[in-house]
Amino acid sequence: MLKDIYPLYLNNRAQQPNADLEVTDKYTGAVAFRVAQADAGIIDEAIAGAVRAAEPMARLASYERQAVLDHCVRRFRERFDELAYALCVEAGKPIKDAEGEVSRLIDTFRIAAEEAMRMYGEVQPLDISPRAKGYQGMWRRVPIGPCSFISPFNFPLNLAAHKIAPAIAVGCPFVMKPASHTPLGAIIIGEVLAETDLPVGAFSILPAHRDGADLFTEDDRLKLLSFTGSPDVGWALKAKSGKKKVVLELGGNAAVIVDRDADLDDALERIVFGAFYQSGQSCIGVQRILIHDTLYDRFRGMLVARTESLVPGDPKDRSTVIGPMISESEASRLEEWIGQAVASGATLLCGGRREGAMLEATLLENVPRSAAAYTEEAFGPLALLSRFSDFGAALEEVNDSKFGLQAGIFTRDLFKMFDAWDRLDVGGVVVNDVPSYRVDNMPYGGVKDSGLGREGIRFAMEDMTEIRNLVIRRD
Repeated sequence: MLKDIYPLYLNNRAQQPNADLEVTDKYTGAVAFRVAQADAGIIDEAIAGAVRAAEPMARLASYERQAVLDHCVRRFRERFDELAYALCVEAGKPIKDAEGEVSRLIDTFRIAAEEAMRMYGEVQPLDISPRAKGYQGMWRRVPIGPCSFISPFNFPLNLAAHKIAPAIAVGCPFVMKPASHTPLGAIIIGEVLAETDLPVGAFSILPAHRDGADLFTEDDRLKLLSFTGSPDVGWALKAKSGKKKVVLELGGNAAVIVDRDADLDDALERIVFGAFYQSGQSCIGVQRILIHDTLYDRFRGMLVARTESLVPGDPKDRSTVIGPMISESEASRLEEWIGQAVASGATLLCGGRREGAMLEATLLENVPRSAAAYTEEAFGPLALLSRFSDFGAALEEVNDSKFGLQAGIFTRDLFKMFDAWDRLDVGGVVVNDVPSYRVDNMPYGGVKDSGLGREGIRFAMEDMTEIRNLVIRRD
């Protein structure tokens, strides 16, 4: 299973310059293992290696890129239990959720293996006027070059995979900085990649000191920065990124509408899952629940009863639903927001108590729209209830946010579904399910403060490539 000490990966090879990064078991708080950290010199060496690897990576045949990804799929399946347990320890993710993330890791690499064979271009007629008669055009996609990836703590396997797998599929070398709270998932991916014949410099996975970490953003040798994390950090990195392309997957305070024709038993299970899986630490976790007035009292009672039944505790226990937040400081921050909302007139329906990094699953109603719990991303086990009578007004309330990642609607009305798709200012609308729903081949991303660009293998591959045109004069 897990070792005590883990290396970093520099230009495809394990290196152990130190064991400075202490990674804790998020439930017990004890140090679970130690990981090497990169300084500015190591990061610079990794970027130089990626530059050298750009040409040999671009020359890899489709079947060679696919073979690397297929190898990863096979090895991740063989190491399934190890990966899930590591995720449970380093992220505090309940073991059933951890197993689900490993399954998604495998799906993501499997999709990338398929897409590696589909780097299509187009033949384009150019004879649109007499001056272009006899000219023929074609275009194809080519790798953009060395990429920089910064991944977050909440999905340390699958969100790293959504950067690594498309890069391999198109032939881009990369350097990755995993979150310091949860580096082990990315390091294990590095172990598996090191078993392949990728060109030297194709990948480096570098937990990093603050000293030198700016190189991931500011170094002009890197042609793309893909960052997943908080909006404040993401937009600040974009401002410092120079000429490189930037893809940002940032935060949200996702809303779900429960219309008058919804199946409440079905909606109940999906909404409770969407609000509280992995302790609410998901950018598309359900934060705002808008319930039609005719259903409100009944559904509120159902939600409170179901939320109070969620089992908190050790994430290694298979009965646990609510595990620890990533740190005590994050749990304390959200506890403070709950207190501020109640002091401003909100009603606490259940939960709200904290012990260390453990915060109870919490429901509030009548939260003022000026409260941080409403305007900001909770990123924890908190959901807010409100009632509506007019569907159009509910759509406006969903849009009343600086974020725009995904939204969910429970309705059987086809016209309302299309109205929501037209009017909601979000990256995705999910009908008869929660905004937390994501399949790993779909385009995923947000608008407004929720980011720029889209993930999902095919769409990330487009960001990691550029169009190269060919014009032929035939007459």
